[in-house]
Amino acid sequence: MGTPEFAVPSLQSLVENNSNVVAVITVPDKPSGRGQNLTKSPVKIYAESQGIPVLQPEKLKNPEFLEELKSYEADLQVVVAFRMLPEVVWSMPTKGTFNLHSSLLPQYRGAAPINWAVINGDTETGVTTFFIEKDIDTGKIIFQEKEPIHRDDNVGTLYERLMQKGAALVVKTVEAIEEGNYPQIPQEEPEEIRSAPKIFRETCEIDWNKSAVQIHNFVRGLSPYPAAWTTLNGLSCKIFKTALVDSDEPGNVGDMKTDNKSYLYFKTADGWIAIEELQLEGKKRLAIGDFLRGYKF
Repeated sequence: MGTPEFAVPSLQSLVENNSNVVAVITVPDKPSGRGQNLTKSPVKIYAESQGIPVLQPEKLKNPEFLEELKSYEADLQVVVAFRMLPEVVWSMPTKGTFNLHSSLLPQYRGAAPINWAVINGDTETGVTTFFIEKDIDTGKIIFQEKEPIHRDDNVGTLYERLMQKGAALVVKTVEAIEEGNYPQIPQEEPEEIRSAPKIFRETCEIDWNKSAVQIHNFVRGLSPYPAAWTTLNGLSCKIFKTALVDSDEPGNVGDMKTDNKSYLYFKTADGWIAIEELQLEGKKRLAIGDFLRGYKF
């Protein structure tokens, strides 16, 4: 059960490992673009290329869908980047349903664990497989694999590594369950627990009252998608890359400084930050030098 690109390597790894994938469940095709043509999910595209039956229920409690799902008599259900399941679905297989989550649970339960780990300046994250239970992301842990977060990572580069690491962990988990030899470790609640709520456009607005390091991590944690943004001369402007600036020049929070050739700085709560890649509303994404050659303040 999965939808986006992130779920494809897990499905592909299971197929290439000769697991008997009897069916794939993904979202219904959605209209997109100017022509509003129906678009298949990445998971559906791969499943069809392998001749795997695809189920696309509008509602997961639909009796017809439940009957069809039951007819496959799956021993195990694997969930990667899908929506919340009702108990009638996750409790159906004899060996249960497990989920791949892109964090070291119990930290970063929620919809956007990769983003929030980078936004918070963490130096390590990982992937977890766990059995689904009633409360979201709280089930017993099967396996975990750690992954460092490098200083030059953004959410895009980290996403790619976790996608591949997660695929390997899914195969490891399926094999262990098949052999009947796997851990089920209850999640302990740490004193400090960080959540990973869904990100909306308003979440992505830069607050220049924060420190330069906080803003730098915020931009990294939202780049390349959905992207941090601010307002530049009344227009929305996405910021994709920043750098810390060693300067103690005075200024008010939110002030801009530029030579109109090579740099654009913003004043933060404790210093200045350089904008290195940006995209003005209705324009292309550009490196700062290219942007300033065509835009004068």
